[in-house]
Amino acid sequence: MNDLSRTNDLRHVIEADRAHVWHHLSQHKPYETVDPRVMVEGRGMRVWDATGREYLDAVSGGVWTVNVGYGRTSIADAVRDQLVKLNYFAGSAGSIPAALFSERLIAKMPGMTRVYYANSGSEANEKVFKMVRQIAHRHHGGRKSKILYRERDYHGTTIGALAAAGQDQRRDQYGPFPDGFVAVPHCLEYRSQWGRVENYGEMAADAIEAVILREGPDTVGAICLEPVTAGGGVITPPKGYWEKVQDICRRHEILIHIDEVVCGMGRTGAWFGYQNYGVQPDFVTMAKGVASGYAAIACTVTTEAVFALFKDDAADPMSYFRDISTFGGCTAGPAAALENMRIIEDEGLIDNTVAMGGRLMAGLHGLAERHAAIGDVRGKGLFCGAELVADRATREPMDEKRVQAVVADCMAHGVIIGATNRSLAGLNNTLCLSPALIATPDDIDRIVEAIDGALTRVFA
Repeated sequence: MNDLSRTNDLRHVIEADRAHVWHHLSQHKPYETVDPRVMVEGRGMRVWDATGREYLDAVSGGVWTVNVGYGRTSIADAVRDQLVKLNYFAGSAGSIPAALFSERLIAKMPGMTRVYYANSGSEANEKVFKMVRQIAHRHHGGRKSKILYRERDYHGTTIGALAAAGQDQRRDQYGPFPDGFVAVPHCLEYRSQWGRVENYGEMAADAIEAVILREGPDTVGAICLEPVTAGGGVITPPKGYWEKVQDICRRHEILIHIDEVVCGMGRTGAWFGYQNYGVQPDFVTMAKGVASGYAAIACTVTTEAVFALFKDDAADPMSYFRDISTFGGCTAGPAAALENMRIIEDEGLIDNTVAMGGRLMAGLHGLAERHAAIGDVRGKGLFCGAELVADRATREPMDEKRVQAVVADCMAHGVIIGATNRSLAGLNNTLCLSPALIATPDDIDRIVEAIDGALTRVFA
């Protein structure tokens, strides 16, 4: 910590925060008597708050973002150099970093060809929804305009994105929502809708087709899915699921939109989560780890076939994608993303994610053997979860306050973990872990030890 981080120097910062900052996902009443936490500095996987307290960050900035860790001077230098040269020009024109990053990105995504820049995951998903609607009007007589989304999945915080949210508590009190968004069943085998079955993955996919047939295949334009569900409980797809979902969508001419906002850029042990499951999407959206939080950037990536639908009639002024993202024209994002990608490649962070993800999952399974409160362990790469239950036999979810007590205990012992919250009433019971891709064996072991101690103390 440098001198500016000392408590005496930052008291006025804490008071300014208390008086003026409206924090995300926060009830502010406690801040009238308790200091808000202000983060001051980060290096590697560690952060320090305004009191000088050190934490091991096991959630990459709180929301699965800082994939390559804190304090990367090479990314900061790349952003600074680009800002001095050209900080911004609207996306109606190109820029050097935008062109070069799109080339590097597409090289990681066989079958995809075009990159549309925006500034957040919510906005990137909104772009897809607009593209699907415009395709419906221009090429299907307005018919194939419905967009399917899955229970427990989350695609952003705007009204349009919330219309496609499979988390009732995220949606609550923000309606009415736009029409044409239709839910399909979740694919969490631990919470199976059909009891204990051997072919759960195929049944969950068949349930999607049942919705398509009910709505009418000629009315459904796309389906929007996370490759691994994030805030809805860290849900990895069951065996046979993605293969059948893809087959169903191709048979009914439904475009596949994969939301990689959380899973993208190495988080699951592949460049993108969908690449673990052999699916070929029509749209891929990404944000968070694209620049590891060093600059704001989001991308909507499409196939050439989708792109061609927006240039079929150059004489028609309504034929192209009539959209703009002001801050999609910022050059800092792609400049940071280029250096972020170089770091992932040169430091072998995809391989490290596979290895450390295996170590983390093994640690969580070991905890499950010692703690009856763990009902299920799930994950892919460095994206893992442990669902807490009050009764393993009945799978009764653990009370949310006790889940949060585990999170608070880990924090008190210097390790930041997460948990599902404000997602599904009665089912906010999964501990969430997403350490940076630079995690070492010692980091993983400390995370597991912190959870072990918290479970012991909370459920003693």
